[in-house]
Amino acid sequence: MGLVLDKVRRDVGAQTHVHETTLRLQPGTMTVLLGATLAGKTSLMRLMAGLDRPTSGRILVEEGGRERDVTGVAVRERSVAMVYQQFINYPNLDVFENIASPLRVKGLPRAEIESKVRAMARLMQIEPFLERMPLNLSGGQQQRTAMARALIKGADLILLDEPLANLDYKLREELREELPKIVRLSNATVVYATTDPQEALLLGDQTATLWQGRVTQHGPSAAVYRRPHNLTTAQIFSDPPFNLLPFTKSAAEILLPGGARVPAPGAFVGLADGNYRFGFRAHQLELRAASGSGLHFGGTVLVVEIAGSESFVHVECAGQRWVALAPGVHRFEPGAAISVRVDPMAVFVFDSGGRLAHAPAFLSAA
Repeated sequence: MGLVLDKVRRDVGAQTHVHETTLRLQPGTMTVLLGATLAGKTSLMRLMAGLDRPTSGRILVEEGGRERDVTGVAVRERSVAMVYQQFINYPNLDVFENIASPLRVKGLPRAEIESKVRAMARLMQIEPFLERMPLNLSGGQQQRTAMARALIKGADLILLDEPLANLDYKLREELREELPKIVRLSNATVVYATTDPQEALLLGDQTATLWQGRVTQHGPSAAVYRRPHNLTTAQIFSDPPFNLLPFTKSAAEILLPGGARVPAPGAFVGLADGNYRFGFRAHQLELRAASGSGLHFGGTVLVVEIAGSESFVHVECAGQRWVALAPGVHRFEPGAAISVRVDPMAVFVFDSGGRLAHAPAFLSAA
C-alpha cells in the first residue's frame, strides 16, 4: 500500500504545525523524516496514521493502481502500526502476549503465533524475557517489545518515531542493519523519524528534511545529502553543524571577511556579483594546512572532542566558528593557534536568500 499526502496542512489554533505538504511514499521503501526536535516530524506522522485530521488537503492510499481517500478514516480502521520514542506496552500482559496481541486479533492458529513471536523476539534479542512483565524490563527491553509488536502486526503502513533513541549503542547498530531487511520482506510503507543525519543515510531509501513544519526537500537520501537545494536542508543534513563563510563576489574576485581578496575560481566566474556564503561539512575542513591551493586561514582552537578513532576540532577562524573532522586522536590545547584550509572547488555556495547557487562539480550529477 502506497501513501500520498496531497497538500495536507495542520493548524492547531493560531499555530501551523504542518505547512502545506505533498509527499508520495512507495511500498517496500523506508522514508526518513529528518529534522530537529519540534520540526514537525511527529505531527506529520500523526496525520499519516489518522490520529489527527488535516485542516486542509487529502490523505490517500494506493492499492492495485487505484487511489482511495482515507482523510477522515480513523486509525483503528486503517492498516497502521506506530512506535514512539516513549515506548507503550500493555502492563498486564507479559512480553510474549504483548507481541502476540496483534496476531490474536487476526485469529491466527496458536502454533503460527508461537513461531512468529519467537522469531521476532530473536530478532529483537528479547527471547529470554518472553515470560516477564513489562515493568520488570529495562527501558531498552521495553522499547524492543513495543517495536516487535508493531513489526509483527504486518501493517501496510509502519510509522517509527525515533524508535532507537533509548537503545544502547550495540543494539542500535544491529537494528539499523536489520530494519531495511524487514522493510523489504514486508513490502510495507515505512516512515522513520529521526534527528540523526547518519540514520537517514543508513536507513532511508528516501529522506524528507523538515524545518518548522515545512518539508524543505524530499528525494533519495544520498542525493538530498550531496545536493541540498537550500541552506536549511544542508544544515538539517549535517552533524557536526554545517560550516559557513560569508563572502562577496565582485567581478573576478572574492572578498572575504577581514578584507582579504582572492581570485574567483573558474567555476565561480558565472556567479552574479553579490553576497554569498560558502558551506562545507566538517570533513572538508583541513587542519594544519601550511601550503597548497585553496583558501587558507589562521585560527584558534576552541575545544577538541575525541570520538574513538577521530577527533572533532572546534576552531574560530575568519570571525566564524567551525568544526573540523580529523582522523586519529588530536590533542590541541584550547587557545592554541592553528592553520586550516578550505578547497573552494569542493564546497557549496548559497546566495543571500539561502538558495543553492553552486555545488561541487563532482556532485553535479547527484
